[in-house]
Amino acid sequence: MSSAHLRQMDQESQPAQVNSEDNLSPNTRRSFSFSSFRPKRRSNSSEEGGFTRRRGLLTFSSVRTKTSRKESPSKEDGAPQLNFTGRQVKQTDEDQQQGGLKRISAMWSSFRRGKRDKDKDPEATGAMDPMVAENTSRQHRYVSGQYFFEYLVVVSLKTKDSSSYEPQITYQFPKRDGMARFQKEEEEKTLKAITLFCFPEGINWAPLTEYHSETFSFVLTEIDGSRRNGYCRRLLPGGKGARPPEAYCIISSLACFGLFSKIFDEVEKRRQISMAMIYPFMQKLREAPFPAPGNTVEIKSFIPESGTEIIRLTRPLDSWLEHVNFNTLFGCLTDKEVLLVFAAAVLERRIVFIADELGTLSQVIHAVAALLYPFVWQHTLIPIVPEILIDVVMAPTPYLLGVQKRLLDQVTDQSDLLVVDLSVDKNTTFIASIGDESSILPPKLQAEILEALSKRQKPTTVEEMNRVVSEAFLLFFVKTVGHYGSYVKRRRPGEQGVFEKRSFYKAIDSKTTRHFVKKFLQTQTFDLFIQEVEQQTGPQQGIFHKKILEYQEKQKKDKTKKR
Repeated sequence: MSSAHLRQMDQESQPAQVNSEDNLSPNTRRSFSFSSFRPKRRSNSSEEGGFTRRRGLLTFSSVRTKTSRKESPSKEDGAPQLNFTGRQVKQTDEDQQQGGLKRISAMWSSFRRGKRDKDKDPEATGAMDPMVAENTSRQHRYVSGQYFFEYLVVVSLKTKDSSSYEPQITYQFPKRDGMARFQKEEEEKTLKAITLFCFPEGINWAPLTEYHSETFSFVLTEIDGSRRNGYCRRLLPGGKGARPPEAYCIISSLACFGLFSKIFDEVEKRRQISMAMIYPFMQKLREAPFPAPGNTVEIKSFIPESGTEIIRLTRPLDSWLEHVNFNTLFGCLTDKEVLLVFAAAVLERRIVFIADELGTLSQVIHAVAALLYPFVWQHTLIPIVPEILIDVVMAPTPYLLGVQKRLLDQVTDQSDLLVVDLSVDKNTTFIASIGDESSILPPKLQAEILEALSKRQKPTTVEEMNRVVSEAFLLFFVKTVGHYGSYVKRRRPGEQGVFEKRSFYKAIDSKTTRHFVKKFLQTQTFDLFIQEVEQQTGPQQGIFHKKILEYQEKQKKDKTKKR
């Protein structure tokens, strides 16, 4: 979100802020504002049900109390409003009218991000190492201008009182100096958000003598839809006796869970020696160019008594799957259950996943979102919902949420959503559902997906699993909407096109497929995809287009054989 936009929001809403560290009492009423961009019809479209490029804003406010729930907060009682930065603000009449100004975005703009001052922060715009830039034979191996990460922070639990802890940042790399005041304020808000996601369970912790380290991820989404990924590893710090865990968190614009998991292995190894060993390794990593898909970057790092080590970090060739491990999803659900979840996600429904482990929640939600490729989930996506933000489940707009099982009672009082239990000891997988999930997808295509999934070997590697699963679901979209290119009409080459929606779905022979596609066309997922296609002036490229051409060629050969 730009700083100008933030200042405009602050001027229009003018909330009276209260200390962000104030505790909410158990009976405090918490109010949340939600919004979703909804497509409107194109005013210049001759197609019935066409979409506009400028989407309207739908806002919603809801309140959860200890005993009841209302559609909107009372204006007379002066109940505090908790926005998604975890602060309390006083509620005013203007706040009711300007709910959209303090909203989470369609993909949950959870925390406001300060605008980088590129002139004052040379690291943000720094060029590649000169040796790399000069060596033209190596340039294709790197993604120009991208760093591995923005921040590495250590979040520790500090005693707040006799019965609670407060997460605080005890280490940060790099430290940013020379920022303007508003930039520093925004950075502080982002860092405060990080502590919330590193310890989403809240403030009640008991010191531990044993704790198995766990790695998970979360997402910070901007108002423009751009995302920053948070990678977190929690472990028990060095020492003797009972003590609370601490978290290492890396914030990066890059989605590559496997790669950052390896980086955490190196950080953890150095932490066991000394905190001072982390800095030189992270400095080397930050200076290294981010490799292109299929390539490797080497980081040299010195460790006492071991000498200089070379750490090799390789990106997978299929970069759109590098943040995904389908093994976790299919380890928690059967093939048929995954298909039902996929069907609900395709139609942009509200889906909540329940589990005890944070890593399970984050990996499953990212895997479900990846099943939609080449389409992108356009709505709220929170792999792990912090306890203080649990009322996000009351949003009427589509979402993919991960909720710890101990908060299940606060989820199941909602209607019209799919609640999926990922636990090993579950009694039933679907705790709540709408009931029509099995009839959303065309029966023939459902059977084809299940057949393709059954061909995978067990056990299998992450790479093989990702290949089989991604191809099965990608082929589904090829068969249902892969003919879209023929219905984007351009008056002349190089001009933007217009999508002929009615002709597109009427061209489908299968009645059940046409019925599904007609519903899919109404989603933001498809709307934004086709808008990008309309705006492209060059030829179609990418894996999806390649699969479409392969499928069309196969159909032609099959028809030739039948003659």
